[in-house]
Amino acid sequence: MSLSSAISTAQSSLSNYSTQTSLLSRNISNASNPDYSRRSASLATSSAGAQVVSIQRAQDQILLEKTVSSTATASGQNALLDGLANLKDIMGGNDYESAPATLISSMRDTLATYAAKPGESTLAQTAVADATTVALGLRDASAAVQNVRLGADQEIGRQVHTLNELLSQFEEANTNVYRGTQLGKDVSADLDQRDSVLKKISEIIGVTSVTRSGNDVALYTNDGTTLFETVARPVTFEASPGFAAGIEGNAIYVDGVPLAAGQGATTTARGSLQGLMQIRDEYAPALQSQLDEIARALVVTFAEKDQSGGLPDQPGLFTWSGGTMPGGTMVPGIAATIKVNPALVPSAGGNPQLLRDGGINGAAYIANTTGAAGFTSQLDAYVVALGTPMTFDAAAGLDTSASVLDFAADSVGWLELNRSEASAASETREATRFRAVEAHSNATGVSLDEEMSMLLELEQSYKASARIISVVDEMLRSLLAAVG
Repeated sequence: MSLSSAISTAQSSLSNYSTQTSLLSRNISNASNPDYSRRSASLATSSAGAQVVSIQRAQDQILLEKTVSSTATASGQNALLDGLANLKDIMGGNDYESAPATLISSMRDTLATYAAKPGESTLAQTAVADATTVALGLRDASAAVQNVRLGADQEIGRQVHTLNELLSQFEEANTNVYRGTQLGKDVSADLDQRDSVLKKISEIIGVTSVTRSGNDVALYTNDGTTLFETVARPVTFEASPGFAAGIEGNAIYVDGVPLAAGQGATTTARGSLQGLMQIRDEYAPALQSQLDEIARALVVTFAEKDQSGGLPDQPGLFTWSGGTMPGGTMVPGIAATIKVNPALVPSAGGNPQLLRDGGINGAAYIANTTGAAGFTSQLDAYVVALGTPMTFDAAAGLDTSASVLDFAADSVGWLELNRSEASAASETREATRFRAVEAHSNATGVSLDEEMSMLLELEQSYKASARIISVVDEMLRSLLAAVG
């Protein structure tokens, strides 16, 4: 080997060392960045020695797709679980102490005590107070359910806005990748950015990516609707100002196509949007329907009957904004207005003893016609009626033949069953997401141990190249001295 070729080889080695060291430094500085993929220099050998010909970016498309899909699945399940947890909070803690079933059971016990001592006015007042608590509990629960729906609707609006911003960012990153690829540039940073945005998009909506020629990517929702193809497609949604029983939420449109809500407690939702829609449009309305049926049943159960049989039944202990007897089917929103009849409330000038005697709606409805202090027939009938099966509307999604107490308990059971199933599914899907992210990180992320080991190898290479240059320098000095 001539001195000139030795110098050339050493210089080439130093140049490679500089490039590789720069890459290693960049890798090490991004070791904690989950959106960074490891870089490495690709070397090729020629007559001039080894040279860096390209920068390679670690990637695993299969693991990336698994990460994206598992992220969407876990996000949809978590959104549903959060919504169900909010609905559970309406009913109180783990013992459901604020649930209608608990409040009605307490009222029944008070009524039974009152029936045992019908002459005690304090027990009459206590019974009316418990009934007031039941009515207030139903009204509060109804309002809280609608607030959950409103909160979900507002969150949908925020996430749709975020999704459109992410699609714009994806468009910019994808354009940079495509143009850089055509020009033969290193597009590693743009690929990192594009993959990072893709993962964020998948948290909001399920997405499938299709790689086309020139490193271009198109995005589609799980049902095949175009989300991005060359340019971002619009995702539109109009938030509602408020909700009440019977009011439906607005649809989310992806490129003009409505997005479907998730289904089931182990939800089919892919991304948080479908999970939020499921809470807003399925679970919260179902719970509202059950509250309405409980309220309707209470009005019917405590209705006053004309003792002569000629007049229709009238609301007794419980009444509502309609002021009439509800029919045999659901009355949307009745739980939001149910209250204790003012004729029984002492603070409103009412007489609690009318609960024992009857006559809230006039003389024709008086059951205790003799005014006996020991009259118990009507109170006993109320206690029995709370445990007697009646017909409920199938639209509430529960048993159509049950007592008020059983129906209210079934409502709690329905909510807890769905929440429990959603919780178990969330744990499983979150574990799947974690494993997918971990596997993708192991395949494409930075290992500090490996990078430091390579840095030590490069250091030895640098020393060898520097030694060659030093030796050649000494030889040239000796040669010049001999010639000179």
